Amino acid sequence: MTVNVSDTLEDASKRPALFGPTDRNLRALREAFGITVVPRGDEIRLSGPPDAVDRAADVISRWQKTLRTKDFLSPEDINRAFDAARPAEEEGGIDVFSRGAVVHAKTAGQQRYIDAMFANDLTFCVGPAGSGKTYLAVAVAASLLKQGKVRRIILARPAVEAGERLGFLPGDLAAKVNPYLRPLFDALHDMMDGEQAKRLMFNDVIEVIPLAFMRGRTFNESAIILDEAQNTTVSQMLMFLTRLGNSSKMIVTGDASQSDLPDGTPSGLSDALERLRGIKGIAAVQLEKTDIVRHRLVQNIVMAYEGDPRIDRP
Repeated sequence: MTVNVSDTLEDASKRPALFGPTDRNLRALREAFGITVVPRGDEIRLSGPPDAVDRAADVISRWQKTLRTKDFLSPEDINRAFDAARPAEEEGGIDVFSRGAVVHAKTAGQQRYIDAMFANDLTFCVGPAGSGKTYLAVAVAASLLKQGKVRRIILARPAVEAGERLGFLPGDLAAKVNPYLRPLFDALHDMMDGEQAKRLMFNDVIEVIPLAFMRGRTFNESAIILDEAQNTTVSQMLMFLTRLGNSSKMIVTGDASQSDLPDGTPSGLSDALERLRGIKGIAAVQLEKTDIVRHRLVQNIVMAYEGDPRIDRP
C-alpha cells in the first residue's frame, strides 16, 4: 500500500535550510525511509508505505520545529530527528555492551557501512575524519562478541609516527603504544563500562596492539580491526590481511588521501582496494564529508582544509 502526503513549509524563507545544500536533507529522507520525496514550491510531497511516510513526516516536523528558533540545521539537529523517528526495534541498530545502548547509523553512508560489515568477512571503509569509520567498526565488533559470534576482538593500528621502532620510546610496552592506540580505547569504552573492558582485556578477549605485533599470528573466531590503514605499506597490509582465520571478520579503516608514510612509499590501503576489487566476500565502502557526525563545525573545517597539500588531516 502506498500513500501520498504533502507537508507544507512553515516558513518559506527557511526552505534552503530545511532542504539542505543541493537538497541533501531530502535525499537523506529518501534513502533512510525508501520513499519518494518531491519538493513543490512550499510543499514537500511524500509517497511510499504508510509507516515510512509517517516517520519521514515526523522528521520534517522536527526539523521545522528546530528552525523556529534558529536559521540552520546542524548535523546534530538532523540526526536527532532521525533517531527520534526510528523505532527502538528497527533493524540496523548495533547492540553493544553498555546497558540500554544501541548504536545507530547517523547517515545513509554509515548504514551501508554497517550492513557491509555484518554481510562480509572483509570490509574496507575509507572516509574523512569524523565519519564514524573506527567507532562503528568497534561497535560491530562489540556486538558480535556479545552475541557469541566471535570469541575475541583484535584492535590494531600502525605506529607509523614512530616508524614502528617502539623501543626508542620510554616506558613499558603499554606506555609505548598507548598514544597510538588511544582512539581505539576511546571507542571501546563507549561500548562497555571501564571495568568490563579491563576484565576482557586482562583475559585476552580484547587485544589492542600495534600492527607490527601481529606478524606470524592467525586469528580464528575473531573480529579484527585495522585503523588508520593508509599508514601501512603494501607488505604490512598483506601481512595483516593474511591474519584472517576461520569464522572471523576483518574491518580495515582509513583515509586513502592522507598517508604519513615516507614520500614515494605506496599506501597498503590504496593498493589493497585496487587489488581486491570485485572479490566476493570483500566489501569497500566510501564515506563522504556528508557522513561526518562530530560537532557541526568539523564538516566545515574538513572542507576548508581540503586540497591543501601542506596539511595533514587528522
